[in-house]
Amino acid sequence: MGKAHAPRRGSMQFWPRKRSKHSLARVRSWANSKQAKPLGFIGYKAGMTHVVAIDNLPKALTKGEDINFATTIIDCPPMVVYGVSFYKNSKKIAQIFSQKTKKDLKRKIPVPKKETKTIDDIKEFDDLKILVHSQPRLTPTGTKKPKVLEIALGGSKDEKLAYAKEKLGQEIKIEEVFEPGNSVDPHGITIGKGFQGTVKRFGVMIKSHKAEKVKRGVGNLGAWTPKRVDYRVPQPGKMGYHLRTDYNKQILKISNQPDEINPKSGLPKYGLVKNSYLLLKGSVPGPRKRALVLLHSIRPNKRMMKDAPDVKYINK
Repeated sequence: MGKAHAPRRGSMQFWPRKRSKHSLARVRSWANSKQAKPLGFIGYKAGMTHVVAIDNLPKALTKGEDINFATTIIDCPPMVVYGVSFYKNSKKIAQIFSQKTKKDLKRKIPVPKKETKTIDDIKEFDDLKILVHSQPRLTPTGTKKPKVLEIALGGSKDEKLAYAKEKLGQEIKIEEVFEPGNSVDPHGITIGKGFQGTVKRFGVMIKSHKAEKVKRGVGNLGAWTPKRVDYRVPQPGKMGYHLRTDYNKQILKISNQPDEINPKSGLPKYGLVKNSYLLLKGSVPGPRKRALVLLHSIRPNKRMMKDAPDVKYINK
């Protein structure tokens, strides 16, 4: 006899279960900030390690003692500002490109040879965002094509305009965007697992001996009527490669000395980090070498300490 009731297989927290269109996560909303600086940064996941730090939680039983943290190493080569987008009434009215564009940018998008307008020519606008691209040549990822992203700025309208004028054609380092102790929301694309069956994809129970014609499948596809298969019925299909966001991850350390984390042979399945790096508490979605978008937390945890714990030891 079958059970009168069994829980449904597969979570509907993320629905529809679609694969991402791009390997770089899409950003739909930005946090508010009074400082005139970018609200996000593009980094590359290098791997994970563990650190020993001094617990700084005021009410913790281990306050002042050494505790272990699982951390993610994110390689953060400088971003390059190659353009500025202007908006009015939430509609894009103009884009200004820098004449000092890198040659690798042409691998990704067509860059105009001559710019007819300048930033000073745009008078009426409500908001502006900067266009940035990463520099994968500075990482051991093995790719030359950069990731491009439109990043919002904090501050007032005049402060945004002044910042865009100053940084157009220049590099932005991770130290200019985040500080140790900041809470961030990493946006990433999870590991793609290809075409999988219902047992792995939805957690369907494997059938017992003589139960059905199939062992690794659902018992039936639904009722006789209506004469169609409901979308809730677990079926085989492609799994993974989804856009996922982790909220309120704390930055434990930002450093421009990669020798602190590099073993002699390099990080497993990544290589040697040669740029500034960031230690993030916990894990982030995606495999090694995949680009991540780090944003200032849109709904920060008020209980999180604003000061990062003092890191005493980094395993390598």
